[in-house]
Amino acid sequence: AADKIRLIPQDFFAELCEQIIQHLNHKIPGINTAELCQRIQTSGVDINIGDLAKVANTLSFLFSTAARNNLSTEELIATLGSGVSTLPKHAVQVIRHVWNEQGKAIAVSEDARNVATVGQFVDMKWKLGVAMSSDTCRSLKYPYVTVTLTVADPSGQITDKSFEMTIPQFKNFFRQFKEMASVLETV
Repeated sequence: AADKIRLIPQDFFAELCEQIIQHLNHKIPGINTAELCQRIQTSGVDINIGDLAKVANTLSFLFSTAARNNLSTEELIATLGSGVSTLPKHAVQVIRHVWNEQGKAIAVSEDARNVATVGQFVDMKWKLGVAMSSDTCRSLKYPYVTVTLTVADPSGQITDKSFEMTIPQFKNFFRQFKEMASVLETV
């Protein structure tokens, strides 16, 4: 991860660290690595989304482990310095600053984070379509609903999950959502 961190300019690295801290503090549902990766690439840096996701996961693990062990800023920096591959100076400065400013807030909320090991729902989009024909069938006229769920996994990576349903499947899906809503109103 240290080699990939070297590629990321300091301002983008600081933004990534801030987003991770906000995610660990439950202020945002996750880190949108796709959007951040696109902005980094636009600035002229050759990095792919997989590498950026690895960096984000490494930093998330670093901050959450430091919070669990209640490390001070100096202890965290000393631990980073004793690592196998050394981080670039700008990265250590950013980590020091972010941890110094917001590290204690994570330590308080880390117990709550340990409970939630599943992803978090962020958004849902849907659209109605009609399949007119295919290679094997000339006249389908088959209606369907495409649903795209935006989910933040436990590490904070935001991903989209899409699926299609027939109209009867969608009606069942809708009925289950209504049941959930009525149960939630009683809570």
